[in-house]
Amino acid sequence: MPHKSGFVNILGNPNVGKSTLMNALTGIKLSIITSKVQTTRHRIMGIVNGEDFQIIYSDTPGIIRPVYKMQEVMVKSAYSAFADADIILFVTDIYESINPSDDIIKKLGKTKIPVLLLINKIDLGNRGSVNQRITAWSDILPNAEVIPVSALKKFNLEKIFERIITLLPDSPPYYPKDELTDKSERFFVSEIIREKILMNYRKEVPYSVEVEVISFKESEGLISVSVNIYVMRDSQKGIIIGRQGLALKKTGTMARKDLENFFGKKVFLEIQVKVKKDWRNNPRMLRQFGYI
Repeated sequence: MPHKSGFVNILGNPNVGKSTLMNALTGIKLSIITSKVQTTRHRIMGIVNGEDFQIIYSDTPGIIRPVYKMQEVMVKSAYSAFADADIILFVTDIYESINPSDDIIKKLGKTKIPVLLLINKIDLGNRGSVNQRITAWSDILPNAEVIPVSALKKFNLEKIFERIITLLPDSPPYYPKDELTDKSERFFVSEIIREKILMNYRKEVPYSVEVEVISFKESEGLISVSVNIYVMRDSQKGIIIGRQGLALKKTGTMARKDLENFFGKKVFLEIQVKVKKDWRNNPRMLRQFGYI
């Protein structure tokens, strides 16, 4: 039997469930999940291996109208998924308005890459509304295969997997069979901390934050991590730290518990908060943080 291998890239607007789908398809939490837009900032690969196949999933940032340089890079990263995809999973949901004139819809209509159009969150709708969505999307993108799913409830994920296996090209594996992702341990430390910031702070603060791992030292029973949280203004630094440091302590405790579950070891976590004014528009800082 020939070996199949390929890149399955997940695209869509913010908050439609791309990261939930990614985690469900890979069986491991690789992408952080919150209810806020722009939760995903980087393309994250998750690798699923079988005896005769290798699927390289890629979660991408949500497609938005960029306001600052970092968002421009994020959108460019999302659109770059067309360049190396063997299969595209375009994720929408039962709530999202359908605009055939959107650039991403036009691009999907022209691509020769197989597209599985996944209508997510059907567990929150009824059969009539879901069927209307299926008909509407089938009319707009007749070359796409429309599949209703619930990433949260894992409904129809087996069907997605079967279609992917059918569509994958014959190819040897691109990565060693024991690899699960292309990202480093440091990356997942920064993402888990950023997830807690998104959960614990409101308004513009989470979108002004970047997390950088300064030191990662692992011994037999302990991982020691030193992290800088960067904000853009002194007032945001005060909000992150909170009165008597309680807000930062809460965030650090939540992150440490998740890190210990992720790595299966005790974690000592040291966090400092620093100000880097307008880092989101600074190419040097964006390069330092791995955006470009």
